[in-house]
Amino acid sequence: MLIIGITGGSGSGKTTVVDFIVRQLPNDSVTVISLDSYYKDNKNLTEEQRKQVNFDSPSSFEFDLLNKHLDELQEGKTIQMPIYHYVTCSRDEETIPVKPCDVIIVEGIMVFANEELRDRLDIKVFVDTDADDRLIRIINRDIVERGRSYRDVLEHYQRWVKPMHQAYIEPAKKFADIVLPEGGKNVVGIDVLLSKIKLLIHENKEKKLSE
Repeated sequence: MLIIGITGGSGSGKTTVVDFIVRQLPNDSVTVISLDSYYKDNKNLTEEQRKQVNFDSPSSFEFDLLNKHLDELQEGKTIQMPIYHYVTCSRDEETIPVKPCDVIIVEGIMVFANEELRDRLDIKVFVDTDADDRLIRIINRDIVERGRSYRDVLEHYQRWVKPMHQAYIEPAKKFADIVLPEGGKNVVGIDVLLSKIKLLIHENKEKKLSE
């Protein structure tokens, strides 16, 4: 099994890169695990308390559970991935079963922020996009998908997103094996990444056959 970590700032185009990779690989050979699914459950907090939670900090994620799930997938076990709701800041009672496969992609803003998670990644990819472009995407996404007002989005960006990006995400670029400037627009870079993924998949299969 090949575990790939794809990270970058909020609105950097990580999802576009992931979707491109998934479309180029054989059916049922790849599974995507979003780090967002592993946000800590905050359903017991009041609305005012939730407003004070920094969801752009590494402390907001349950890395221990994600690392445990990756280990179980490596062992050939099916995991139950959490379902997280942004509007209520809570986890669903139901989960999504995820089976082991050739490629597991872990995607999210803080994928490189946890050392134990980084150690589990075979390929580490950083999607690097200009801050202005990321902000435009954040505004469009949060208003349409998360029901926030324009003012709320800007206040959230200035209070949490930008400082956390500067403190945790941008410095983590040093851990990347591959940096993709301009995200999904970087077709050449994605093709190089795909070639490396396909080569490692082939090598893993050859290794299994020889054992």
